[in-house]
Amino acid sequence: MDLPVYTLQQLASRNGQDRDEIWVAYKGVIYDVKKSRLWRDGKHYEHWAGQDLTAEMKDAPHEEFVFDKFQAVGLVKKA
Repeated sequence: MDLPVYTLQQLASRNGQDRDEIWVAYKGVIYDVKKSRLWRDGKHYEHWAGQDLTAEMKDAPHEEFVFDKFQAVGLVKKA
C-alpha cells in the first residue's frame, strides 16, 4: 500500500467537525468513512471520528471486515 502517512494529530483534525473529512484509523490504516450514514457529523454511537479505533473494536457488534467497504486514505505515523 503506497499511501500518505499522517500523525495522530492530523488524523484528529479529520473528525467531521474541524474539516469536511471524516476519517478513522484501524490497525495503522486510516479510512474515509464520510459516505457512511452511520458516521454523520463525525460520530458513530459512542465513537468519534478522527481517532484510532483499534482498541475499541473488541467491543463492537461487528467484525473488522466492516472497514473493507471504506477507502483507505493513509497510514498512521508510527511514534
